Amino acid sequence: MTMKSMFPAIAALLMAALPGIPRAQPAPPPHDSFVIQSQRLQEARTINVYRPPADAAVAHPVLYMPDGGVAEDFPHVAATVDAGIRAGRIAPLLVVGIENTQRRRDMTGPTQVDSDRRIAPVVGGSAAFRAFIAEELVPEIERRYRTTGARGIIGESLAGLFIVETLFEQPALFDTWIAFSPSLWWNDAALTRSADARLQRMPGLQGRMLLAWGDEDNIGPHAQALSDTVRRAGPAHLQWQALPRTDLRHDTIYTALEAMAIERMYPATPGTGEGKR
Repeated sequence: MTMKSMFPAIAALLMAALPGIPRAQPAPPPHDSFVIQSQRLQEARTINVYRPPADAAVAHPVLYMPDGGVAEDFPHVAATVDAGIRAGRIAPLLVVGIENTQRRRDMTGPTQVDSDRRIAPVVGGSAAFRAFIAEELVPEIERRYRTTGARGIIGESLAGLFIVETLFEQPALFDTWIAFSPSLWWNDAALTRSADARLQRMPGLQGRMLLAWGDEDNIGPHAQALSDTVRRAGPAHLQWQALPRTDLRHDTIYTALEAMAIERMYPATPGTGEGKR
């Protein structure tokens, strides 16, 4: 491997090693916070929940998000959803943010690549994190709030990797997936390389997926290959949207596209919103 060809891989590992890309954060809208003592993860997890400005007796869909701490991505996603609801562009929905403890453990699957294993003391815990969401978090949210049963998930980078993996590993957990710049290079791009075979075993897969990526050489080709595979071999009832955006970077794509993506997946009914009343 030449030094030039090593740069994308080195950059990918450096990005993944960061706890999150620093962003100028808006103040989060009013929200609830509580702690779950997780048996699956053997630790306490802080959960942040944005509730829409609507009748509390009305049931809403739920949008879950890894990287969901108040010092992470929760403030800008919740603020975007709140503004979109009030403007009549986004349907009322709950946003559930999962604050990180060991991000690189929770959002990665097993890997055979030595350089992957070096990004954190522990990696490969995505199955346990997914079990926490399915068996502990979702029931708690549905106990505390009125929900429609519709569940989506949104995230970027390693969170995007987790979202794509979850689509393949436990598709019934969500019906809507939004992944920005997913770290599909993980484990030598195993998710992309296995996508065709996985999809052949999932003829009943249904739901809505939006995949967007920016200008990264280590992400774009894998994301494009995954998109091509889904369009060729994907189940008829999986609605797939691919957005290659080479004008955007890994650290800008989330905030640049989140409003558009959420509006597409959760469009408001005409005549709703504060400006329409």
